Amino acid sequence: MLPAMPTMNLIPTRESLLSRLRDWADDDSWSEFFHTYWRMLYEVALRAGLREDEAQEVVQETVIAAAKKLPGFHYDPTIGSFKGWLLQIARRRIVDQFRKRSPQSVGDGSAAPTGDSKKAEALPEPAGCEFEAIWDQEWEKSVLAAAIERVKRQVSPEQYQLYDLYVFQRWPVVKVAKELGVSLGRVYLAKHRVGRSLRKEVARQAAIGGLAT
Repeated sequence: MLPAMPTMNLIPTRESLLSRLRDWADDDSWSEFFHTYWRMLYEVALRAGLREDEAQEVVQETVIAAAKKLPGFHYDPTIGSFKGWLLQIARRRIVDQFRKRSPQSVGDGSAAPTGDSKKAEALPEPAGCEFEAIWDQEWEKSVLAAAIERVKRQVSPEQYQLYDLYVFQRWPVVKVAKELGVSLGRVYLAKHRVGRSLRKEVARQAAIGGLAT
């Protein structure tokens, strides 16, 4: 059973973490890596069409494969992003799960292709495939979630609550002010300050992690 979703504070992965992961004995860094990426990998696998147990297997196999390759991984945004590198590993593990469903994977090759095997064959195609779109969506959700967690630690609880109710929950500004007993100006100020911090944090993490592929 996968653990409850932790607080994510470093998606995309920092270059410093990638450097630490080259040390096989650094258990804390490997734990940090898993708790950073497992939810995203799990959601991508589910959206690709796998069952929950298969998605959990994808998470485990992707992390294991990354663990074997990361000691030799060199972060160079001019060549390719960590995001794209991890995508390729995850995609192969998802394809493996679809192929396990197919009789061809255990038979003599004479069985007709099943819907799952056809889906597995289509999944790795880089062009015209929905997988990259799914990956991008889940990655961006993770980036936003990580940015929100960091910003929440940078501003006062009241400021974040005002921002959350007004922006995310879409309460009318009058209702927000009335419920929290503050002026309209205070709501608008919180929207401006927290929103600015959030935009900066999203941009910072995107730049660190090499979002461009």
